[in-house]
Amino acid sequence: MSDKQAHEYRPLPQKSNSPSQALSMLLACLALTVSAADESANLQRDFVDIQQAIPGIEVDVRYFGEDNFVGAPIDGYGAATVYLTRAAAEALGSVQKQLSRFGLGLKVFDGYRPQVAVDHFVRWAQDLNDTKMKQRYYPAVDKQNLFRDGYIAERSGHSRGSTVDLTITTLASDEELDMGTGWDFFDVMSWPSSNRVTAAQAANRMRLRTIMLENGFRPLQEEWWHFTLENEPFPDRYFEFEIIQGALD
Repeated sequence: MSDKQAHEYRPLPQKSNSPSQALSMLLACLALTVSAADESANLQRDFVDIQQAIPGIEVDVRYFGEDNFVGAPIDGYGAATVYLTRAAAEALGSVQKQLSRFGLGLKVFDGYRPQVAVDHFVRWAQDLNDTKMKQRYYPAVDKQNLFRDGYIAERSGHSRGSTVDLTITTLASDEELDMGTGWDFFDVMSWPSSNRVTAAQAANRMRLRTIMLENGFRPLQEEWWHFTLENEPFPDRYFEFEIIQGALD
């Protein structure tokens, strides 16, 4: 729209004195209010903060800070908190409990991811000049190929609330088991089936994969750390609420 069009005179709309129109507007406003209230109630009922729901679980929310493939805090991550659907958290709690018998535990990097964060990833991927985190997170991949190779997409299963990125740690030392690559490392070496890792690293990956499968999660073939609840409660819904402290209180 040109400046001339933008500032073109237009007469003010006449107020309507129709009772039916006024009533319709009132009902519409009430419907929006009820919808927002229902959404808030649904979040409190269906989502949980995993550190409140699962005793002893550790989180390392790198999207809240700068140690991630973008190199900056990600939109929508307003707290170093991981949310999951209640169903996914309950299944993950069983994993944590089983691992604790062997002196092991879980460290979670990401769970629910708001759509605004996914949009941030997309904008970053389109800026081919920003490669400051390349050596740490995608040394062997040209940034221009991140979409083609499936590392970045306009929709993420994380936004449905039942997908989790995680690893295993030792409870005594809080050290991560050696999985051959770090989390979010964009490379075929991160594939669970990669033959470029050692036997010990492959065994650690298999341990994580096996216990997650036993508790109802399905893996992703390109990322050893990525699992989705098989019977996720919202298989077709992508949520947009942002991660802020106390959002589920």
